[in-house]
Amino acid sequence: MSSGQKWLANSVIAGAGGGLVSSIATCPLDVIKTKLQAQRVAHHSANYLGVLGTVKSIIRHDGLRGLYRGLGPTILGYLPTWAIYFAVYDGIKTRYGEAPLGVVQVAGKVYPAAQVKGYQPVMREHPWSLHIFSAMAAGACSTIATNPLWVIKTRFMTQPRDESRYRHTFDAFWTIWRTEGPKAFYRGLGSSLLGITHVAVQFPLYEELKSLAQKKTEGPISSGTILICSAVAKMTASIATYPHEVVRTRLQIQRRLRNGGPEELTNAYNGIIHTARRVVHEEGWRGLYKGLSINLFRTVPNSVVTMLTYEMLMRYMTS
Repeated sequence: MSSGQKWLANSVIAGAGGGLVSSIATCPLDVIKTKLQAQRVAHHSANYLGVLGTVKSIIRHDGLRGLYRGLGPTILGYLPTWAIYFAVYDGIKTRYGEAPLGVVQVAGKVYPAAQVKGYQPVMREHPWSLHIFSAMAAGACSTIATNPLWVIKTRFMTQPRDESRYRHTFDAFWTIWRTEGPKAFYRGLGSSLLGITHVAVQFPLYEELKSLAQKKTEGPISSGTILICSAVAKMTASIATYPHEVVRTRLQIQRRLRNGGPEELTNAYNGIIHTARRVVHEEGWRGLYKGLSINLFRTVPNSVVTMLTYEMLMRYMTS
């Protein structure tokens, strides 16, 4: 195995490890955010549950275990996501002239990935356009390949209490397949792909913030400054592209029976534009930002845990 291939393999393992630890640590926040996104009532409605109301409801009905519903498919989704993401990301950059990963300067530089699922290592500076193109292409491939697992995760987190609960990931998979058919696993895919534009906001902003910090500092900027720049860029991109998450959740939880039976949900959403319009019409513009506060609160610890775990695993495997 060449040094580039070995580094790529280590990156995939470290990335999956970082994603695993961060998914466990931030799962309760993910559950709360997803439940908020799924609520089809306006903020000012008496039936609307905010963050505290959602937490109380989960603990009252499901106990602390309710804060970890959907963790199984989330964990199962990380390894293929990272394997596909890194393979495509590195392949594109290698195809367009960059040497394989790990050939030179194995520095601790880290660039945020297109999704919250992790970070990709970058050994040296390159045009941000190359990072954007590679990250968006890699994000699209990994999203398409693993979308069924994220649909199952969303269903787990938002499943009504008055119906038979999924026992485990395979039970959820088989139930959805049997009652709704294979198309159900790709509901919300379009809005998920729209979310890849996240990186088009994050990368340029990150580079600009880092450039401004460099002008005020002699020598290399500190790791703390890089972390702050990354966090600000991540949060800004999250706010700018957040509505797609609400639309994705609404589409993923919708059920269309394969035998042509009636919709389980009345007034079904039909596509990205129709869903967005319906949400704005019925719930106001704030409806497209349900769960945003908890998502922002989740972003920073998720990023920090992923980065720290990634770095520790890479140091261990390359030492």
